[in-house]
Amino acid sequence: MSLRAMLLSNSTQHGRGYLDHAIEELRDHLSGVRRLAFVPFALNDHAAYGAKVRDRLAPLGIEVAVVPADGRALRALEEAEAIFVGGGNTFRLLHRMIATGLVAAIRREVFAGKPYVGASAGTVVGGPTIRTTNDMPIVHPETLDALALVPFQINCHYLDADPASTHMGETRETRLREFHEENETPVVGLREGAWIRVAGDRATLRGTTGARLFVRGDAPRELAAGADLGGLCPRR
Repeated sequence: MSLRAMLLSNSTQHGRGYLDHAIEELRDHLSGVRRLAFVPFALNDHAAYGAKVRDRLAPLGIEVAVVPADGRALRALEEAEAIFVGGGNTFRLLHRMIATGLVAAIRREVFAGKPYVGASAGTVVGGPTIRTTNDMPIVHPETLDALALVPFQINCHYLDADPASTHMGETRETRLREFHEENETPVVGLREGAWIRVAGDRATLRGTTGARLFVRGDAPRELAAGADLGGLCPRR
C-alpha cells in the first residue's frame, strides 16, 4: 500500500474550534478508520490532550487510543488503523518518540499503509529533520532526524513579514534563508489554514492560505492550494 498522510500547519484556526477548519478533509483522509492511535508527547498533560482529540473525533465514529510514553507504545500503534501525532513542542515530541521507539515504528506502520495525521509539531516531524521548527529546545533529543515521510522540510505556522511592524528581530523568511546557508533540503513554509495531503509519491498543498517555498539559491516562491510538492527533491 502507498503512503497516506495529512500534514496540518495548525490544529486550531482563529475563531474556530479544534480541527474544525480541516474536518471534512480529515473525515475523507480517515475514511474507514475505526481506531486511531494518538501520540500526545508534544504536550505535558497526555491525558487531557488525548481527551480533547477523543471528543473531537468521536462524531466521525473513530475511537482514539492515547499512546502511552512507555513500553506499551508500540502495541498501541500496531492495534490502531491510523496514527495522529499532535502539536506542541517539537523537541519534546521527538525526544519522547525516540525514547519509546516510535520513530522507526511509525515509519514502518505508515509506509505499510496506515494513514498518518500530523498537526504543527506532528507535521514538522513528518519531514527529514526538525531543523525548521519554531520551537525552543526545552529538551535535547539525541538526534534531530525525524520520520522523513516527505523529502522536504516543513515550517509550520509560517508568518509573512509585516511591512508596518517596528519589530527589529529576524523574520521567518530570514530564519529559513539561514537554514539554507547550511543545508540543501527545500523548505515549505506552511501558513496556518494550509495543509499537505500525501498519497504515495504525490504531495499536494491544500487549504485556503497557501505556502512559501524556499529552495537554496532561489528567491522564495508563493504556492497556492493545489500546488504539487512531490517533485521538490528525491525521497531518501
